[in-house]
Amino acid sequence: MNYTAQQIAQAAQISIEGDNNLIINTISTDSRTIGAANGVMFVAIAGPLHDGHRFVYDLYQQGVRCFLVGQNYAPPHPMPNATLLRAESPLLALQQLAAYHRSQFHYPIVGITGSNGKTMVKEWLGQLMAHSHKVVRSPKSYNSQLGVPLAVLELDPDYNLGIFEAGISQPNEMERLSRIIRPDVGIITNIGQPHQENFESLEQKADEKLRLFESCHTLIYNADCNIIAQAVMRNPQVAQTRHLAWSSVAGKAAVTLLGSHTENGQTRITAKWRGNSIEFDIPFADQASVENAMHCLCAMLHFGINPNEIVQQMLQLSPVAMRLELKNGINGCAIINDSYNSDIGSLRIALNFMTQQRLPHRVLILSDIEQSGLSPEVLYSEVAQLTRQKGVDKIIGVGPNISAHAHLFGMGKEFYPTTDALIKQLNRSQLSHTAVLIKGSRSFAFERIAALLEQKAHRTTLEVNMNALAHNLNHYRSLLAPGVRTMVMVKAFAYGAGSVEVATLLQYQRIDYLGVAFADEGVELRQAGIDIPIMVMNPSFGTYDHIIEHKLEPEIYNITGLHEFVLALKRTNQRDPYPIHIKLDSGMHRLGFMPNDLPQLLKMLDTQADMVRVASVFSHLAVSDEPERDNFTQQQIAQFDECSEHIAKHLGYNPIRHILNSSGIERFANAQFDMVRLGIGLHGISPNTQTQNKLQTVSTLKTRIIQVKHLQPGDYVGYGLHGQIARPSTIAIIPIGYADGLNRRLGNGAGQMLVNGHLCPTIGNICMDTCMLDTTEIVAAEGDEVVIFGSPALPVWEVAQNIGTIPYELLTGISRRVNRVYYQE
Repeated sequence: MNYTAQQIAQAAQISIEGDNNLIINTISTDSRTIGAANGVMFVAIAGPLHDGHRFVYDLYQQGVRCFLVGQNYAPPHPMPNATLLRAESPLLALQQLAAYHRSQFHYPIVGITGSNGKTMVKEWLGQLMAHSHKVVRSPKSYNSQLGVPLAVLELDPDYNLGIFEAGISQPNEMERLSRIIRPDVGIITNIGQPHQENFESLEQKADEKLRLFESCHTLIYNADCNIIAQAVMRNPQVAQTRHLAWSSVAGKAAVTLLGSHTENGQTRITAKWRGNSIEFDIPFADQASVENAMHCLCAMLHFGINPNEIVQQMLQLSPVAMRLELKNGINGCAIINDSYNSDIGSLRIALNFMTQQRLPHRVLILSDIEQSGLSPEVLYSEVAQLTRQKGVDKIIGVGPNISAHAHLFGMGKEFYPTTDALIKQLNRSQLSHTAVLIKGSRSFAFERIAALLEQKAHRTTLEVNMNALAHNLNHYRSLLAPGVRTMVMVKAFAYGAGSVEVATLLQYQRIDYLGVAFADEGVELRQAGIDIPIMVMNPSFGTYDHIIEHKLEPEIYNITGLHEFVLALKRTNQRDPYPIHIKLDSGMHRLGFMPNDLPQLLKMLDTQADMVRVASVFSHLAVSDEPERDNFTQQQIAQFDECSEHIAKHLGYNPIRHILNSSGIERFANAQFDMVRLGIGLHGISPNTQTQNKLQTVSTLKTRIIQVKHLQPGDYVGYGLHGQIARPSTIAIIPIGYADGLNRRLGNGAGQMLVNGHLCPTIGNICMDTCMLDTTEIVAAEGDEVVIFGSPALPVWEVAQNIGTIPYELLTGISRRVNRVYYQE
């Protein structure tokens, strides 16, 4: 993209203030991912949870000079030499710009939609067509009202084929995406339940999705899907397009699926086209892959690809990495593993993820980027620019093409012809406290590099879904009144998920406060680079010096604690009043000042006003998750309101007030005050069924079978011989026990675990490092995956309920020797 500010204003039909001739070549909608400011236009999008206008002045101070803002935006301070483009809706203006940009290119554009599989079809088709075309495609899953215009703005004269996906979540969204993409060829994968909550029926959703194709020339779909086939006929514009459908019924569609056979992880597909048989293999064994391959086959036939080449390319399809993983590495490193996928769009996303890691050094291990559609000089110039923008300290390049362009990279660098050559020369001791991004095309087998750099741990892992954390955070934010702040609790190792990693995400999401239980938890976060305010809920007298040293903020719940903290402050050179948080006991009778303690508290606050300042006043609800006891909760809220207001009037200023926990946020909107405290809800757990259905699972505990035994009646299993065999049985041993945090009450059949999609009961006692499952009713082998909790079929709350405990206990009990794996879709 290379437009002047005036050209952008004309394309989007909006006004401009400032330099008409300012050159813009980069669009950003996320202030956190902007590196070099030159040539950037920041689009300030206002949504229900965030308002980009809040960050305009900060970006101006960082050097950005062009902004697409709302009509009524007024900068908080003068911004000389800034160029402002004003629109009623910055998002709509961005979409109009993308539509204009699309109109400048006349090569074929493929548009893909559907309930499932659209990203996979887009990625596969990109792989398959790259051998005959220069392909530009949507990065990852950029298919929303914001993602589509950002993807289409990647169109460039160097390409000759574009592939873009479009997703919708409610009626009347597709028309805007259709104007941006304007596909020549359309593919609709299927119609299913995702996002169904906003549609009256599957038929309505099919009608909405097909609006993407009202101006296309050719439509590809599965004619056996009656909902799609009928929707095609209902839309007169779509019905008149050329249909290149496929079907398993002879004569029903242009392409016939004659059959498929799976063996040894591959599937042989036989199809018929214009009287000729086409037989090809794909390196996948699931039915969804067969459907995806048929959509791709039809698209390749449309573009005139020779059947012999189709056969060859289908076999070379590689897995599509739908997520990148963050793991603990050697020497205090963080290893970001995206070793199955490499293209310029996904590289940009992965580099953005790397910038979130609070480590002093950044290293990128990058292979040749294959099938990019760009000339090597243009491609690696863009890669070099990205690495500079994202603050990469060193690049390690692997492959002949990237090595030939080593001169483009100005930072520390090493280049190797092959992965083997890098592994032979790799000095692991040189990588210390570094964020390492491993990004490689599949043929380079970079998983071997990842295995060398990852910290060795046992086979049991707790997978933490960072997308789900952000989703759950935003769900609770959506329940808040404007201006209400959010504190998130990250105590107890962030409910077992990992305090540093979770806090890093929360800081990136711009939450207002973190809460920890003890000072050492806060110190760990400070040492990891977390710099937002942190409240310590249970400070002890011996830790006040550490609290002050690391700029943590203590909860004060009695006069003794306040006195001791003031003494600690006097031992320092603290100049300004130090922030403290006053805990009130409103009826739970754990920690906190009772109402009759307030006169003494206020008197001491008066005498120590030069030493401390009350940052917040708060209390804790006892039964906010029990509707039958709402009268007690309302009494707590009323008492807190009265006492906290009394404190504020006496002080002469207004501390932040907060009382709501996760359940309170859901149920007591009248008591949000100035801030709320989010805890277990962040991790996708709520006692309210309606809320639970809106949350996403964050933590999944997994392991693998390490041995299988075949036992006979009369045999026993485990300590104490409590597992008695009454029939010929197959017993699987898995490497997780009570030392890993597995509750012993789950033994002897009280608990079940998921093996190959089937629930299998435990047998015998839970041991320290292992436990046993009865897998007699299923086929199970060594190496098969076992889910202890976290899948839809086995949620953690259900496991807890079965043994009479709560999810908190199961999550916080997972020991640190269990390896945490963080991933982002």
